[in-house]
Amino acid sequence: MENNIVVDFHIHPVPSEAHIPESFRSFVENAQQNLADLRKNYGEPRQLLDLMDQAGVDYSVVIAEEAPITSALVTNEEVREFCGVSPRLIPFASINPYLTSDTAAVLERLVSQEGFRGLKMYPTYQYFYPNDPLVYPLYAKAQDLDIPVMFHTGSSVFKGSRLKYGDPIFFDDVAVDFPKLSIVMCHGGRPLWYDKAAFLTRLHENIYLDISGLPPKRLLSYFPDLNRMASKVLFGSDWYSVKGVKKNIEAIRELPLGDMAKAKILGENAARLLKLQSRES
Repeated sequence: MENNIVVDFHIHPVPSEAHIPESFRSFVENAQQNLADLRKNYGEPRQLLDLMDQAGVDYSVVIAEEAPITSALVTNEEVREFCGVSPRLIPFASINPYLTSDTAAVLERLVSQEGFRGLKMYPTYQYFYPNDPLVYPLYAKAQDLDIPVMFHTGSSVFKGSRLKYGDPIFFDDVAVDFPKLSIVMCHGGRPLWYDKAAFLTRLHENIYLDISGLPPKRLLSYFPDLNRMASKVLFGSDWYSVKGVKKNIEAIRELPLGDMAKAKILGENAARLLKLQSRES
């Protein structure tokens, strides 16, 4: 089973010093990580690739973040440049609907001209409900482009975040209105809405659940039907907020799940969504 493809669907590049609100700095330091050391050790893409090799990860989705008030700002340009070093680093764009006028046109350019493979949205940080008509043009364009859209769901400890926007129930509308859009609910609705997130994942063919930031040993307590849901679940580490990518992968492999379920969660589902044929060096 260890020879199956492994995809980390949720990686954050270390932000530059100029783009870090104080609340975000406090969060990282409370996690006993030093931002200066993180930049020194992992600020370059080759350093992340080395970390991936050590953890046995074939591909990583690297996420931009355009939420300058509540969390770090990592621009699309920075992510594009970072991922340009290797096809193993897969860039996902970020578009803040309040900072961009023609969001659909911007997404078209980022995907068609700049090589982005997906989109990450931050409702709790950017202050919109996922079913708000404001963001529907983005979903329509993503559906046309056949790219997945990730959403932060559930709680956040960042100062200024508004949890009401993280309720998974709003993806019911999105899944119905955009039946061919691949929707990824990050963090499984933690910790308030695990049941709701799991139900929506089972209900809608186009909804997936990413388990980033969740302790693997507790997954079966959060999602008792994980084995049956395995074809809709994506492994993500939420690195660098979460340390120990290799340890988390090993913990998932030790869960009392079938080998097929583990292989799907650790990479096969992601490979299908991202249209990965085989590992490229």
